[in-house]
Amino acid sequence: MPTLSTLAMFIGASLVLLLTPGPAVVYIVARGVSQGWRAGVTSALAVGGGNFVHALAATAGLSALLVASAEAFTIVKWAGAAYLAWIGVRTLLGSDAKSEAPAPPIQPLSRIARQGFVVAVLNPKTAIFFLAFVPQFVNPSHGPVAWQFLILGTLFAILGIVTDSAYGVLAGALQGLVTQRRAAQRPARLVSGTLYLGLGVSAALAEPPR
Repeated sequence: MPTLSTLAMFIGASLVLLLTPGPAVVYIVARGVSQGWRAGVTSALAVGGGNFVHALAATAGLSALLVASAEAFTIVKWAGAAYLAWIGVRTLLGSDAKSEAPAPPIQPLSRIARQGFVVAVLNPKTAIFFLAFVPQFVNPSHGPVAWQFLILGTLFAILGIVTDSAYGVLAGALQGLVTQRRAAQRPARLVSGTLYLGLGVSAALAEPPR
């Protein structure tokens, strides 16, 4: 088991990383701005679930296999990039709400959760991150390495849910302003769609570690 001092250092380092906006935060903010705080928080929970899958995979050694195999890395990379691009195109092609018409239906939270989970799981950069960051806090003299890896990985996923949910709530506050101003709906949709496409391009450009 990790010691209390190790856990404290791990939590501090993790919070510094998690509070720095990255691709996951961009994805969650885009969801929150376009569909409200519930969508943002749901995306944060889904991304956290995907991070937990990566923690399990790293514990089982599957992440190391992904990093070692160029073919596996490429398959996962392009699958994730294509999925993000698909979400971006759908967002860009959406229609604006008209002032005399009722508000357009939003995507169900179950679909948003599924999309966020898939995006997180298909991000090979997360696998690389877990293999590079977590081992810095693992000490074989403190017990089974696998258990330490799983505990720290799970803790990171939980911390990520907390910080990402905060971003989702803040983005949801902006969504209220957008829905009240018809002129802002189209720019907001274009920004959200462009962010998704940008994340897809970023995923496509990811390179396996050498």
